[in-house]
Amino acid sequence: MDNFLSEWDQNLSNMPYGPLGIIAMQGIDALGENVNSYLLKWHELQDLQDEEFYTSPGHGREDFLIETVCPRFGTGEGKAVIRESVRGYDIYILVDVCAYNVRYRMYDFEVPMSPDDHFQDLKRIIAAIAGKAKRVNVIMPMLYESRQHRRNTRESLDCAMALQELERMGVANIITFDAHDPRVMNAVPLCGFENVMPTYQMLKALLRSVKDLHIDKDNMMVVSPDEGAVQRNIYYSSVMALELGMFYKRRDYTTIVAGRNPIVAHEYLGDSVEGKDIIVADDILSSGESLLELARELKKRKAKRIFCIVTFAFFTNGIQEYEEAYQQGIISRVVATNLTYRPPQLREAKWFVEADISKYISYLIATLNHDRSLSALLNPYNRIQSLMSRYRAEQAASGISLV
Repeated sequence: MDNFLSEWDQNLSNMPYGPLGIIAMQGIDALGENVNSYLLKWHELQDLQDEEFYTSPGHGREDFLIETVCPRFGTGEGKAVIRESVRGYDIYILVDVCAYNVRYRMYDFEVPMSPDDHFQDLKRIIAAIAGKAKRVNVIMPMLYESRQHRRNTRESLDCAMALQELERMGVANIITFDAHDPRVMNAVPLCGFENVMPTYQMLKALLRSVKDLHIDKDNMMVVSPDEGAVQRNIYYSSVMALELGMFYKRRDYTTIVAGRNPIVAHEYLGDSVEGKDIIVADDILSSGESLLELARELKKRKAKRIFCIVTFAFFTNGIQEYEEAYQQGIISRVVATNLTYRPPQLREAKWFVEADISKYISYLIATLNHDRSLSALLNPYNRIQSLMSRYRAEQAASGISLV
């Protein structure tokens, strides 16, 4: 990590693209505050050393956050108001389209904001900027409508249309995390599009939480939950030097339940999982039913502990089933990022581990603000190797047996 930071310092030796401004929309306020804190900390450290700043706020400003508000009329219609000047700024808009905890009143009812509502407010903010900013960048961790990314029959292409709409409004860069299908970037070939994988941060959170993992082929495996998640699980197995197994979902294509074909069975392909800790990585945990079913299948095959690593944990049906599964020993941990809203009961659960991505986002923003390459940030291989070396050294120092 030290070598990475040294390289990163050298990359930021040029002048910024413009004064940096951050707009954290409703629902992602806490993450925005964390990002602002990191940027201010780096700014102050450089100032004390009388060296060039990593980046700095605009003239006369004390921080990077730009105050905005998106009020609603009684009918539910809305507008955006920016309460500070953004002329000439390099603006980064943080938006969580799945922040259902944000509510507004409509016809005297209090209703939660849907992804559509959040996306409309994002466009309102861009419209309120009105071309005054030097550059507008959107950081949307969970890409809006990313699960409606391809056309199989007479259906809409929502994600592609949303990306093209942002491009037409003048957005220069779109940054997302673990896109359901990164090929959707082909919808906006002339717009900057970065699909960031938080692999290092999630592994770091897991290793901090569990101190007795034996990371070798005899004691651990990586298992893909389905064919769609194979690539990310191949990466985990490669960087950790572990064997890879895979499930594929056999579905009943004659029936549609809740908008999808129900899963008939999970079929397993790969080496024996008996007596081994298992890492299962996926992008989205929606209701979580399929991951629990997979965990039960692994337990039938005498797997030891099961660690689920997901970028976005929604738990749309609540967490009670996972509480019961944890009590029964079916799952050991669920690791997820803080890129989307997590209700208090989830964050307090003993089996839930949160991977903080705010520092990583701060690096991304500061690097882009200086118009430098993101390559070193987007490839975490060396950092993962250093992380595992430190983990093994700590195990040896504490006397944990690796046999």
